[in-house]
Order: sequence, then C-alpha cells, then structure tokens
Amino acid sequence: MLLETLARVSRDVAATSARSKKTALLAELFRAAAPEDVPVVVPYLSGRLPQGRIGIGWNLLRDAVPPAGTATLTVAGVDEALTRFAAVSGPGSRAERARLVRELMAAATEEEQHFLVGLLTGEVRQGALDALAAEGLAAAAGAAPADVRRAVMLGGSLTAVGRALLAEGPGALDGFALRVGRAVPPMLASPGRTLDEALAKLGPCAVEEKLDGIRVQVHRDGPEVRVFTRTLEEVTDRIPELVELARELPGDGFVLDGEVIAFGADGRPLPFQDVAGRVGSRVDVAAAREALPLSPVFFDVLAVGGASVLDLPYRERRLRLEELVPRTLRVRRAGEGATAARDFLARTLERGHEGVVLKALDAPYQAGRRGASWLKVKPVHTLDLVVLAAEWGHGRRTGKLSNLHLGALRPDGSFAMLGKTFKGLTDAMLEWQTERLRELAVSEDGYTVHVRPELVVEIAFDGIQRSTRYPEGVTLRFARVVRHREDKRAADANTVADVLASGPLRADD
Repeated sequence: MLLETLARVSRDVAATSARSKKTALLAELFRAAAPEDVPVVVPYLSGRLPQGRIGIGWNLLRDAVPPAGTATLTVAGVDEALTRFAAVSGPGSRAERARLVRELMAAATEEEQHFLVGLLTGEVRQGALDALAAEGLAAAAGAAPADVRRAVMLGGSLTAVGRALLAEGPGALDGFALRVGRAVPPMLASPGRTLDEALAKLGPCAVEEKLDGIRVQVHRDGPEVRVFTRTLEEVTDRIPELVELARELPGDGFVLDGEVIAFGADGRPLPFQDVAGRVGSRVDVAAAREALPLSPVFFDVLAVGGASVLDLPYRERRLRLEELVPRTLRVRRAGEGATAARDFLARTLERGHEGVVLKALDAPYQAGRRGASWLKVKPVHTLDLVVLAAEWGHGRRTGKLSNLHLGALRPDGSFAMLGKTFKGLTDAMLEWQTERLRELAVSEDGYTVHVRPELVVEIAFDGIQRSTRYPEGVTLRFARVVRHREDKRAADANTVADVLASGPLRADD
C-alpha cells in the first residue's frame, strides 16, 4: 500500500466527526490493504510506531526538505526505513540519523510529509484509535464488529486479528480465543455515585472490597506460571511469591484475576505507590521481596481446566473461584441486603481500603471493557484523566511543569479538556511529572507544554459544574491530583460520559 493512500485517509478521518463516516473510510482503506500491511497501518492510524519511541523529534524535522512530486513510498518501505533509523548507534550516529530522516522526507510527497511529521512527533489526532480500526476491519471483511472486538481482546493484538481477517475472512476469528499463558485485557468497573444508587441500578449483585493495589492476572499451565499487570506487562519474575502460591493451588489450566497489595506493621494497607514501586523493581527482587512482601487477593476466574469461563455469569465464576482459591486469598464480600452492604462499606473504609465494587451476579466477564455490570463506589469522587498539556510553574515551582490540563476520553478516541489543576502535587510528584512530560512534549509556546496524551492521573474532585470555557460544557469542582497512574493507558481513562454521570451539574462557573 502506498503511504499516500494512508495519509489521505488519515486526513479525511480527521476532517469528519461522524463515527459512521470514519468507519466507512477505514473500511475502504483496509479493503485496499494487503494482510501484511496491517501491522503497520493499524498503529500508524492511531499515531504509534511499531518500533516504539525511536528519537525523531523536532530537532531532526525542523529543516524543510522539498517534497517529491510523485508518490512512491509504501507503508512497508517507511516501516523498514524507521527500523533502520532505530538501529543506528555509536560514533557518527547523529549525522547518520539526520541523513536517514532527510532521505525519507525527500521521498515523500507534500501530503505524506505532513502525515509523517505528525506521526513522528506524536501529533496524529484523527481519532482513528483501535476501536474504530476494529470496526473498519470488520466492515472490510464482512465480519460482525462484536466478533472482531472479542477476537482482539482474547487474541491480544488488533494487528494479528486484522492480518488474519484480511487473509482468511471472518472464519479466521474462530482461531482467537482465551489461551492460558496469553494475557487478556481485564474487565474494569465504572464509577458509581452512591452505594444505594448502585444497588438499585444493578439489582442482585455481590458487594466486594475495592483494594488499592496492582491488578494482576495469574496464568498457570502445569508448572508454568505467568503473571501480567492490567496493562498486559509481564511481571512474573518480579513477584516470585505469587508464582510459588499459584503452583500450590489445586487444579490446572487456570487464569485468575486479582490484585497484589501490601500491609504495614499495623495491619493496614500501604499506599499504592509502595506496591507499584515493588512490582516495578527489576533489581534484586529477593531483597525487594524481603523488604515489602506482597499479598495477593483474587476476585475472579477467567479459565479453569484450560477452558474459558468468561461467558458464565459471575455467580458461577465465583463458585469456580472458591473451588480453586482458599478463603484467605479471596476478596471479602458483604452479606445480602442493603443494610449489610452499608455496614460492609463502613468497615472496609475503616480497614483502610478505597471503597467497594458491586458486580451483577448474572453478568459475564467482559474482557477489556468498562461495563455497566461492575460499579465502583468510593467516598470521594475520583476519575482517571489524561494530561493534555502542562504549564510552567512560578515561585517555588519555577522550572517545574505544574498546572495540568486534564482530558476525558470521547467516543471517537480524542480527548475533551475538562479543566486544570496544580493542587495535590508534592515536590517529588512535581519532579517526576516534569521529567515525564518533557519526554511526551510535542510543542511549547514558552508558557504551556503540549504533550502526547499518554500520562494518566487520578483526580479527586467535589463535583461537576457547567462551564462555557471547555468543549463539553462542564468542568470539575476543586480538582486535585491524587497520584500518577503509570499502570494505566490513555485508553483506560474515564470517558466524558463517566464525568457527566459522576454527579448533578452545578451552576455555571
């Protein structure tokens, strides 16, 4: 496929706000693509490089290169050129990298140059994220969108599913199923406003502790155990106590869903940052384990005996979990009835946990979805939002990126700004976020640094109010930063709909 075709579709997708039109444009693109193009086309549409970050910034692109008059670049050729660029190192690498960039840009037409600059600097913003690409692939191959989404969730990669779909047709989707040893995106809970409201909305449900730990997915196939985080990063070697425990459990061919947390000398849970630091440590794991042992708590099961149980209702999955995991390793649950649920929430908060999660008893496990059948209730409103930009601080914060521009996810994959905040940031958090946001920077005007929307922050707030200053007409009241959430991706952020559902609108600001 010519890069010009992809660049044109990217431009046209950016120019329309209608989801149906975006899907039609992407379907046309995929009909013209060869199966081997998919591993490049899909990430390019979402503004990603298959090679990851390769170090092409404005310093290498600021000198304009005359465009080519004829389109000859292919997406495969561009991918090969960027792979060569990423491999350059050692003496003379700066000059060689500059030469490779000039060579690539000289071979590109004006429209291709515009697309490449946006792609390489992280400024592709056409809203063609994976969800839209999956719908486009479904339309191109004559498959049901829901079947494609499920295959992606269970197969672990939109590119793998797309390549097979274009090569073999809808029948290829049958080959993508849950497999022990391959990570599956976890099911997520949506925010609930109050316990009573959540109980009324779900009907018969389980009420469980909401823990402030690291989400883990534990796979065991015979003696082999693999552990993944919610972002599907494998951390098996970093949590040896979890591997040992999984090998001692009865049964085989299972996948467990849960969290790891840590407790202090007083028996209360330690802060999330402590647990995240332990799981993130790759050096001297034995010493880290001794200094901060982790405790697993399981609350769901995805496979038993090598067979998927995703489609079973939660009440039946819970029975399977009880057969595998002893009570001491299972999440606490409330008794039946609203009174028992209220008492349980109060006790849970007294024990130092975040709140509760309510789960509809008849709901299947929706991998990778933030469904309406799981609702989380916490005493303080919090949302996971994405940093879109940050302003340089002043006074004691001079030299630090402080005031954060916060965005919520729109249905088309773009982000709507909801407001700004610099509250809640400690000196250590300021130091860390300044360094991280500099890595994500795409432009700066001397006052504000605009960044790729990748850093997720947990924001506490007191409610929402109408505001004409922001595109969705709402903003957050008294927003403050709780923590940075490196364990979450931008795609995991709360949506505009979540924001609007988080409370009654107050008067205009």
